[in-house]
Amino acid sequence: MSWLLWLKALHVVAAISWMAGLLYLPRLMVYHAGAERGSVQSETFKVMERRLLRAIMNPAMIVVWITGPLLAWQMGFLNDYWMWAKFALVAVMSDFHHRLARWMKAFAANENQKDARFFRIMNEVPTVLMLGIVALVIVKPF
Repeated sequence: MSWLLWLKALHVVAAISWMAGLLYLPRLMVYHAGAERGSVQSETFKVMERRLLRAIMNPAMIVVWITGPLLAWQMGFLNDYWMWAKFALVAVMSDFHHRLARWMKAFAANENQKDARFFRIMNEVPTVLMLGIVALVIVKPF
């Protein structure tokens, strides 16, 4: 049974790491959108965004998607509606992650068409999803 606790700990650490990236990457994009294309500042943001996505966010998301369903299965939650609602929100979060990756590629190619205001609004998306996920896990409303 202790391995299950280690698995849960790994899941929580991965989720925290992923959330940190999901909250930070759009904030970087807010500032990047205001930087002049080709400037030193813009090039620095490109490096920061790429490293954040590849070194932290992608591995963390993969670990969440491996450990989450395994935990749900081991703990007997696969038939619970709250768990499926949580999976749905995590799927939406994964879609948002992939959108961030596309926006990052647009910045890398100097083809970004979105302004800082857009990224400020997008910066709120992971917070709303996180609130829903945490509420489902803690309250288990249905």
